[in-house]
Amino acid sequence: MVLSKVLVPHCVRGFDSPHALFDVTIEGAEVRHIRPSAVQNKQAASGTLVPCLVDIHVHLDKTYVVHQTGAADGDLFRAIDLMAAHRSRWSEADIGQRMQRAIDEAYRHGTRAMRSHLDWSSMDTPPALAVFEAVRAAWQGRMALQCVSLTPLDLLDDPLAGQQIARTLANVNAGAAGADPSHPADVAILGAFVYRNADMERKLQQLFELARQYALQLDFHVDEGLDTDACGLRHIAELTLRNHCQGKVTCGHACSLSMQGTAEANRTLALCAEAGIHLVALPATNLYLQGAWDSTPIERGITRLREAAAQGVSVGMATDNVADGFFPYGCYDLLESFALGVQLAHLSPADVWLGCITTAPARAMALSWDGKIGVGCPADLLLLAARNPYELVTAAGRQRTVLRAGVAITA
Repeated sequence: MVLSKVLVPHCVRGFDSPHALFDVTIEGAEVRHIRPSAVQNKQAASGTLVPCLVDIHVHLDKTYVVHQTGAADGDLFRAIDLMAAHRSRWSEADIGQRMQRAIDEAYRHGTRAMRSHLDWSSMDTPPALAVFEAVRAAWQGRMALQCVSLTPLDLLDDPLAGQQIARTLANVNAGAAGADPSHPADVAILGAFVYRNADMERKLQQLFELARQYALQLDFHVDEGLDTDACGLRHIAELTLRNHCQGKVTCGHACSLSMQGTAEANRTLALCAEAGIHLVALPATNLYLQGAWDSTPIERGITRLREAAAQGVSVGMATDNVADGFFPYGCYDLLESFALGVQLAHLSPADVWLGCITTAPARAMALSWDGKIGVGCPADLLLLAARNPYELVTAAGRQRTVLRAGVAITA
């Protein structure tokens, strides 16, 4: 198969070339050749070629339930209460059906890896974990899947709870590694919801100690609000450096950063860059949850992506919630979230930011393929209809052919 006259954005190139258009030859499950096209007029482009996508922040356990829970209409803590009440009625069969539906939708839209937060509201292991492990096994070889324990920070202040949760995650990792050493990226990760907690630094330090004790990475929901005094991200960056955990920490949301003064925000972002933190924006959910609901909102709820990238922070975007109390809309098409994020954060040109949903989260998840397109890379690719950066943000430009191991699948 030869894909002729395709644009390959610089941020996903695993090769050097001054040319704009390429003919990409696929043989079997790999890219075999990448040659400059005879025609180099960008107006002649047949489309844009990108690697399959990486969705580093989703919630597979609570997806597709909004018809039962109702929507929170902008109230984060009401959404938490809605989902907590509904969670008590979950069955393993129900969770599994919803997870399978979500992953199938993501797969058909061109996602190759996902990291799901699982609600973990007590020291007892939630039924969603066993379901997740079964679903992960069923999708092995098609979708890389990681999970994160999503636990209130204050609960983890209980030493018994912290030890139990961390030990369970470590056992999941030991089992996954023993079952299939060729999939080291299929890991379980220690996480917490952090927002204006009392005695925050001490409580966070306990998490870092648990992570070190059980060889776990960390992934935080942090500062998911518009209060300017929410400084969890700064504390996490400082503790990442103090505990020598550079490159092992992911932070999602950080909405409060958008409300803080530029000098203060830049100091926090400089720490994040030094700490090797991967910062994830969740455009759809935070646009819905943050800001006023009794008038047209001014606040957008998206973190400072442009300033973070300028400081050298690894930045990403992800889907977050789909059809639940936190976000009643959406789907598992990561390109849709990307297009919204490009508009919300004024990211231009759009193609420069495609690494937010490909190469940057691939590195953060330690996937075996970094997402760079080059000779010998997997032929897990999306050929988008977009013929320029502007069309990437349009529905027509996001029309795609999804290639899995060099074979087109039905979207």
